[in-house]
Amino acid sequence: MSVPAASPPGQPKKAATAAWIGSALEYYDFFIYGSAAALIFPKVFFDESDPATATLLSLATFGVAYAARPVGALFLGHFGDRVGRKKIMVFTLILMGVSTFLIGCLPTRAQVGGLAPVLLVACRVLQGISAAGEQAGANSMTLEHAPPRRRGFFTSFTLSGTQGGQLLATLVFLPVAALPEDQLLSWGWRLPFWLSIAVAVVGYVIRRKLEETPAFAAQQADGEVVRLPLAVLLREHWADVLRVIGGALVASVSTIFTVWALAYATSDSVGMSRSSMLWVGALANLVALAAIPAWATLSDRIGRRPVFLIGAAGSAVLMFLYLWAISTGSYPLTLLLGIAAFGVVYSAANGVWPSFYGEMFSTRVRLSGMAIGTQIGFAVAGFAVTFAARIAGPDGDDWFSVALFTAALCVPPVLAALSARETAKIPTEQLGVRAVRESAKPETVTA
Repeated sequence: MSVPAASPPGQPKKAATAAWIGSALEYYDFFIYGSAAALIFPKVFFDESDPATATLLSLATFGVAYAARPVGALFLGHFGDRVGRKKIMVFTLILMGVSTFLIGCLPTRAQVGGLAPVLLVACRVLQGISAAGEQAGANSMTLEHAPPRRRGFFTSFTLSGTQGGQLLATLVFLPVAALPEDQLLSWGWRLPFWLSIAVAVVGYVIRRKLEETPAFAAQQADGEVVRLPLAVLLREHWADVLRVIGGALVASVSTIFTVWALAYATSDSVGMSRSSMLWVGALANLVALAAIPAWATLSDRIGRRPVFLIGAAGSAVLMFLYLWAISTGSYPLTLLLGIAAFGVVYSAANGVWPSFYGEMFSTRVRLSGMAIGTQIGFAVAGFAVTFAARIAGPDGDDWFSVALFTAALCVPPVLAALSARETAKIPTEQLGVRAVRESAKPETVTA
């Protein structure tokens, strides 16, 4: 077996930068849907005569993309481990850009009736399939290019990119949300979605210049690209796949914060303005841009597990405080706790999971393992918003039950981290070796 060559000088930084920019651009597309689902779509695509049901259905369409993610992960994970990381990263970016642009072109319920929400769901499914391969591909690319002692820092750029995309989406929606109601609901909401064409073009230019990782290139040279990555994954790494699924449930904190809390704060029971709450998300994400690489750097020194545990357990506690702050109607308190909960504490888990999960798997099945494990967990996290809307009661104001529900979803991530082995100091070429030694070596083919 060939020993993977070191990445060419500058390539780790180039891979990290491409991951950051590509993820930011792609997740801009993904998160503008979340803002629209909370603020716009209940009135545009669903029956306004029953606002509570319209909001519930709109939030359910947000979760549809998460349901599509596991299916997308099976296909994109398979091809990512067969043909390489770069091709998957380019494909997912284009698919996200096109599907998001099409959302901005959809007719409304007033124009075509029940067909409108059907078309909306179809486009949302395409977004979910794209997102399924995006993070796993970018994480695998940066991890395999990164210096062994700095894998945490370099892989964190993917998640910094998603936070940057969420920040960009929020900033774009601020002037849109400030439009007069009639303009907002007629044409204003479409503008952020139409910008996705520019997103796709810029992302394509950036990612097409990337080189394939040394680890995957060495695997190809030795003819060790597996024929069926899923079969190898389930035989050699099934326990780690379960850990990743459990760990990925921590994303429920993000979806509850981003979507349900926004809808709750701007509801009649609380009465905060759309613009003020969008600023809470914007400033929290701005803080996260600095917190994520800081936590990841700390994980390179003290390990992945303790940093991840801080994020998962701390988020469970702070969600109670954040939703309580919203219930009081105090904007300064809401802003402060929103930044602390999402910008600082949640960033500990969010910044370290790309390296933590990726280091559980060998090169042959890394993209499959990360894609399938995370997307099953993220599917639950996506529908957490819908469950939260039901748990909140007919008036949508039972914030304590929603906080308790979110805290319960943080328990599996804590257990997953406690049961995982520490991988921060293990050489890149030896990652996943223990699992491989415990199973028979699979049939391999030349890619």
